[in-house]
Amino acid sequence: MIILETDRLYLRELKLEDLDDLYKVLGDNENMIYYTFKFDKDRVKSWIEKNIRRYKDYSFGLWAVILKENDELIGDCGLTIQNIDGDYLPEIGYHIRRDYHNNGYATEASSAVRKWTFENTPFRRVYSYMKKNNIPSKLVAEKNNMTLIKEYLDKSGDETLVYLYEKDFNKLIN
Repeated sequence: MIILETDRLYLRELKLEDLDDLYKVLGDNENMIYYTFKFDKDRVKSWIEKNIRRYKDYSFGLWAVILKENDELIGDCGLTIQNIDGDYLPEIGYHIRRDYHNNGYATEASSAVRKWTFENTPFRRVYSYMKKNNIPSKLVAEKNNMTLIKEYLDKSGDETLVYLYEKDFNKLIN
């Protein structure tokens, strides 16, 4: 089932049959360098199962990012509720396979998820957070007109940035 579409992508629910394709994204240690743990196939399977539960419980989660031109799964992107410095907040997250970086897919998918969020949930604010040294994610947040609102040390002592997009406020200035 397609959740949303952009010019080049569509996002759909993840399913267990996506394990091998999603492992190419999450199992790539260089691609996931900013995570504090590594993904083996069991952890990727658990990731998919967790998102399937999120779809049932919340009607959202991380969805498969599929290239329209060839129906290839190149990552995940979606809305989750995350603990960001002690507050549970709606967060747009994404992971794109490394060989598809620098093509604007993360920006395109996350922008579409933001629009979907405002049209399909009561949330009027969405956040993205990342390690301070995660320059690619920082650039995606900025391309999506998100504003840096906070820096803090996470539980592992890493500097973390928090970006915000507030629907009514950003609509006025963009």
